[in-house]
Amino acid sequence: MSFAVEAAGLTLAFVARLVTGAQGHWKGCPPKAEQRIYFANHQSHLDWVLIWAALPRDLRASTRPIAARDYWTTGKLKHWITREVFHAVYVDRKRVDDQDPLEPLAAALEQGDSLVIFPEGTRGAHAEPAGFKSGLYHLAMRFPEARLIPTWIDNVQRVMPKGEVVPVPVLCTVTFGAPVAPTLGEDKAAFLARARDAVIALRPRPAA
Repeated sequence: MSFAVEAAGLTLAFVARLVTGAQGHWKGCPPKAEQRIYFANHQSHLDWVLIWAALPRDLRASTRPIAARDYWTTGKLKHWITREVFHAVYVDRKRVDDQDPLEPLAAALEQGDSLVIFPEGTRGAHAEPAGFKSGLYHLAMRFPEARLIPTWIDNVQRVMPKGEVVPVPVLCTVTFGAPVAPTLGEDKAAFLARARDAVIALRPRPAA
């Protein structure tokens, strides 16, 4: 890693924490150097930046976010940051009939990397995430050695709501839960519903 890339990564992590706090809370699993798939609710372009910033520095190098190619490769700066600093896995939101949307993710996992994904598939505007798409299930079945870590990002929609480009300082938290995995005989729909429930269960509860 070049000095410029390392400096940019440290700067981005500092700015993310300065603007949002990016506080990481580990409930049910400690930060650990093992292959993981962090799956989270999705409400802002900043979501994966906050997860990345909340991870310990030694885990960031092997944890790669999923990024929409049509958005994050437009503009030299965005493309350089996502490619060189975050080592993003680019996915196409519009695909042709013979294209496997999971292939870039599978390639990263085969290399031993960890991933940050958003099973809703698109950003939501509601308090709870929409139903999860099937990709998480297929990755879990294909890569059983990768630990699936439910993750809840709180308050980020207030930092950068959909359609906005300038972040507003607001305290955010990222909560990592206990790993989940498909159980014997569990079908896809049941697993995806349980995985979604595991993410929702991490949402901070209002004080009584």
